[in-house]
Amino acid sequence: MLSTMQDVPLTVTRILVHGALVHGSSQITTWTGEGEPQRRSFREAGTRAVQLAHALRDDLGVTGDERVATLMWNNAEHVEAYFAIPSMGAVLHTLNLRLPAEQLVFIVNHAADRVVIVNGSLLPLLAPLLPHLPTVEHVVVSGPGDRSLLDGAAVRVHEYEELLAGKPTTYDWPEIDERQAAAMCYTSGTTGDPKGVVYSHRSIYLHSMQVNMAQSMGLTDRDTSLVVVPQFHVNAWGLPHATFMSGINMLMPDRFLQAAPLAEMIESERPTHAAAVPTIWQGLLAELHAKPRDVSSLTQVTIGGSACPPSLMTAFDELGMRVCHAWGMTETSPLGTIARPPAHAVGTDEEFGYRLTQGRFPASVEARLTGPGGERLPWDGESAGELEVRGPWIAGAYYGGQGVEPLRPADKFSEDGWLKTGDVGTISADGFLTLTDRAKDVIKSGGEWISSVDLENALMSHPDVTEAAVVAVPDEKWGERPLATVVLKAGSAADFESLRAFLADEGKIARWQLPERWTIIESVPKTSVGKFDKKVLRRQYAEGELDVTKL
Repeated sequence: MLSTMQDVPLTVTRILVHGALVHGSSQITTWTGEGEPQRRSFREAGTRAVQLAHALRDDLGVTGDERVATLMWNNAEHVEAYFAIPSMGAVLHTLNLRLPAEQLVFIVNHAADRVVIVNGSLLPLLAPLLPHLPTVEHVVVSGPGDRSLLDGAAVRVHEYEELLAGKPTTYDWPEIDERQAAAMCYTSGTTGDPKGVVYSHRSIYLHSMQVNMAQSMGLTDRDTSLVVVPQFHVNAWGLPHATFMSGINMLMPDRFLQAAPLAEMIESERPTHAAAVPTIWQGLLAELHAKPRDVSSLTQVTIGGSACPPSLMTAFDELGMRVCHAWGMTETSPLGTIARPPAHAVGTDEEFGYRLTQGRFPASVEARLTGPGGERLPWDGESAGELEVRGPWIAGAYYGGQGVEPLRPADKFSEDGWLKTGDVGTISADGFLTLTDRAKDVIKSGGEWISSVDLENALMSHPDVTEAAVVAVPDEKWGERPLATVVLKAGSAADFESLRAFLADEGKIARWQLPERWTIIESVPKTSVGKFDKKVLRRQYAEGELDVTKL
């Protein structure tokens, strides 16, 4: 028996139309760095998305599922592109502006982007790449920047505002199959070439609903979300789509991502929520300690991308900002878990422990743990294995390129189609995930595993430590041992012996896991999305570039 329900496709178009109509008065505020921020209602942004679609179709000739790339900061124009491009049936391709030039060239060519929409301030990054991008025919420039950098380029150059001017304010949106591609994002390429993940209209719609659930970010049209997480990184964790679905106001930082302007915009615009990786919040915390501001409006902070040190979570609790841990990756759209403690733990000694986990799986994400021999491990909070997931917003393959079959490498996907996340951890009986390491970063010492994350979190709870990263290095006796790389606060008198003693104090870290090798560094190298780039540290150690002390 079939149901009697209407079969209405779940598309980005419907999110756009709903947001512009039902939540038309909600606002996108873009920080400008000086003077009054730019303010644009959802209704205005929706109209401009219609005009952008007309410009792309009528003036630039974008048809079918051709790819339109964006090289942009978080701003209202980027939000307009987020909706216009998929709604007209094309594919939005967000370019990670922090990737090396050679990886950007690979990504644009692999996706066969035909148009690039770029912020003028990023023309110095784009212009040198254009001779190596044969599929790009049009460059659309938005905002201030030196257009002369494009002189002589074999592309047609357009002004964003001029393209939109005078265009019709209605569009006969096509009825798109919800399983069609809506957007694509490439992994950061920490190992090998970046890999393309293609999101469907359906996956984005369902993911947006999950973001808006009370047990997730739980925001409403009374909230303003400071969207620090880049729009070029996994659809800004789904926030632009989720906000249009529920009317949440957006505060967009544009290129002003340093701690001081972030503190200023929080004090000035009074957001209630913000989302970013831990490194952003560590910088903001230092800024607020150096120059206190009124940030009392910001009561909820979503942290993902890498584990939030307990000391950072506690510090923000003391400022009245409640940190909520989340886990995900490019292949999971990205929301995989979020750490809302269960009702029985709230207000008890258990609550903080639940908050330190990566969180609980929502109904649409199935999870399992796989041991080194392929065995399935129980959800008992103790058995550690590699996390595998599946669900309607989880990737089942990587983009193979134009005319090429999707790629399903065996190290990324199981034979029965589950995504191998590369994360090692445990799952409690009530479905809370605790990650202990990346499979490639866990330290295998004398047949036992040492968690680099546990060591890092313990080190970063020391009052003199700003950052710490721990990597495995070869050891003749034990196979591998931990190397602790530490960033000390200015004027610190801490030495390696005292740091080691701190780790051993009160059983923070088992004595056999304590690092013997130590080094001081100026800063921990980061990937393009703000995660610790441990392969750089391993290379620096192998090539003798680090001044290492062995205790």
